[in-house]
Amino acid sequence: MVRVTDAIAIDESEIEETFVRASGPGGQNVNKVSTAVQLRFDVAGSRNLPEHVRDRLLRIGGKRVTDEGVLVIDARRYRTQDKNREDALARLIEWIRKAAAVTPKRRPTRPTRTARKKRLEEKRRRGEVKRGRGGVKDEG
Repeated sequence: MVRVTDAIAIDESEIEETFVRASGPGGQNVNKVSTAVQLRFDVAGSRNLPEHVRDRLLRIGGKRVTDEGVLVIDARRYRTQDKNREDALARLIEWIRKAAAVTPKRRPTRPTRTARKKRLEEKRRRGEVKRGRGGVKDEG
């Protein structure tokens, strides 16, 4: 089990990793060794994610989520397969934590009387500056 938060843990069998050849640094090694990792996590079919986290992860995943509801993470930042695996898993955990975070609902507030007064005074002052910018008078 991969612990994401105190309440959420993912079974490792739900995570699928495939290794592909990476582009970028590595010299000739890059043509011979499959160091890049493509991590696939079936968000829609996961039994370990709460409903609200699943829905939000599908929403915020954007283009990383396929039509079938699978989150795909490409990790090719490092030159070794192990580091890329760790990076992909860390990014998956980060995405799930982001989806699990509950944003507090905004309570609408009104500007204070002083703030309104300052705003209007600033608008007046700005208008004066703009009015003062006249065209150039022809002295001729």
